[in-house]
Amino acid sequence: MAEPGTGASRRVLIVEDNRQNLELVEYLLEEAGMEVRSAADATQARAQLERELPDLVLMDMQLPGIAGLELVGELRRDPRFRGLPIVALTAHALRGDRERFLAGGCDGYIPKPIDVTTFAAEVRELMNGFERGQVKGTE
Repeated sequence: MAEPGTGASRRVLIVEDNRQNLELVEYLLEEAGMEVRSAADATQARAQLERELPDLVLMDMQLPGIAGLELVGELRRDPRFRGLPIVALTAHALRGDRERFLAGGCDGYIPKPIDVTTFAAEVRELMNGFERGQVKGTE
């Protein structure tokens, strides 16, 4: 398994089952110079993480089969992934959802729909915060 941050560009794993959402996020991050991998469900996400450890995981909370928050819990119990920054990327934007996802093991929170003009900068800011040891979610 590769160590995070060893490549020239930042690596992001997007775990998202909605094809349109995935393509939009991939496009925005690739245009910002990031290296993007994707997974449509928990099984694909685990397989991708076994192959390569990204600098950040953007995790949809509504996945087929195993929900995103359940997958986050599984990853947090695995010593190999405990320090991996995971950000909830979700349409769950009701009062208390952000806190619930952070309490469930996510390191940050970005609500959908995303703002295409600021999304890549938000992701980069989160990555920089994780590198400095400042874990925070966005509003």
